Amino acid sequence: MTTYYVSPHKKFARHTHRIEREVRAMDRDRVLAVDVKSDDEAYTISALIPGIEAEEINVEILNNTVSIRGEFNENVEDDQDNLLVNELPFGHFSRVLRLPTKLEPAKADANLKNGVFTLRIPKAEQDRPKVIKISAN
Repeated sequence: MTTYYVSPHKKFARHTHRIEREVRAMDRDRVLAVDVKSDDEAYTISALIPGIEAEEINVEILNNTVSIRGEFNENVEDDQDNLLVNELPFGHFSRVLRLPTKLEPAKADANLKNGVFTLRIPKAEQDRPKVIKISAN
């Protein structure tokens, strides 16, 4: 029979590091970086959200406010003992945007492809530019 010795200091340091990461993640949500484009008809919001399934993203639209929320799951499958650098995102993320005009949430369209999230929200009809034809008498 072989006996293995595991240093209690190494084990304690590993658990302490994991607890510190979890506490930091609970303290605040990650702010999701976005691009917002506007044209005459709609706003288009884009964000990089790699490693997330479309079902894990929550989008809420109310009046002129858009909320995007989700969670990056920590990859626990990797061998944590051999981890030298740990910079991949984990924990909750969110972004709340207040846009300058009212929106039509029923006509919004969102998709997630190759880690790029795109949300297109039409502007409310009363806030779209109107073209007025001028008649010559």
